Amino acid sequence: MAKYLVCGNYIGEGVKGLMSEGGSSRRSVIQKLVTSLGGTVECIYYAFGEYDIYGIFDMPCSTSMAAFSLQAAASGMVTVSSVPLLTPEEIDEAAKKTGEYRAPGVNWLP
Repeated sequence: MAKYLVCGNYIGEGVKGLMSEGGSSRRSVIQKLVTSLGGTVECIYYAFGEYDIYGIFDMPCSTSMAAFSLQAAASGMVTVSSVPLLTPEEIDEAAKKTGEYRAPGVNWLP
């Protein structure tokens, strides 16, 4: 399972819906959608600042995460941004992989 940090903002009527339904009710709806896509919710927090809501989800694949984002955004009442999260061990593995790269404007031969 892949882990994602999910950030969202309520828009217009979405804010009114949150105020009338409450945060706990919206959390239940989010958990139901994530579960229906084969994922699990680690946590959900509301905040004030750049985003209104944050969550950490475990999703089976990137297409499931994309499906979540599409479903939520299709309402027109929330925007969703997701960030794949990597463990320190996954970074260790990535650091061991090599590939060919040339920095922009640098002319050199290997």
